[in-house]
Amino acid sequence: MKTNNRTRTTSRAGMTLLELTVVILVLLSLISILFIGARAWKKGSDRAACILNIRNCQQALRGYANSYGITAGNNIPGGRTREDVIIGPGLFMDNPPVCPSGSSYTGLGVTTIPLHGELLMECGFIDGSLHIPENYGGW
Repeated sequence: MKTNNRTRTTSRAGMTLLELTVVILVLLSLISILFIGARAWKKGSDRAACILNIRNCQQALRGYANSYGITAGNNIPGGRTREDVIIGPGLFMDNPPVCPSGSSYTGLGVTTIPLHGELLMECGFIDGSLHIPENYGGW
């Protein structure tokens, strides 16, 4: 009988430490890209919600002015502010607007009806982004 002196080599299944490190780095890179995109999406949605708040308040004040026959540029009767006549139970808006990014609105405490093409209020821009619409001439 003839004997064969072949050595058997067996390979181990698994990953080396270098391969595991590369996989972890790739996953961390993908997760960081995801977080950057999510932050940009959140910032954009906050801006859009803030612009909607401004538009809704603007429409509420225009509705008040039309209901009581007050023309743009005139004072609200009784020395009341814009906020007094549109925000509250039973008025044009139940609750005061809240900026989603934590900023505050300015301009609601004024006593005049804004002219057409003039913004009723502005956002405090706490995060540095501009929270006003680009085109509000028809408001």
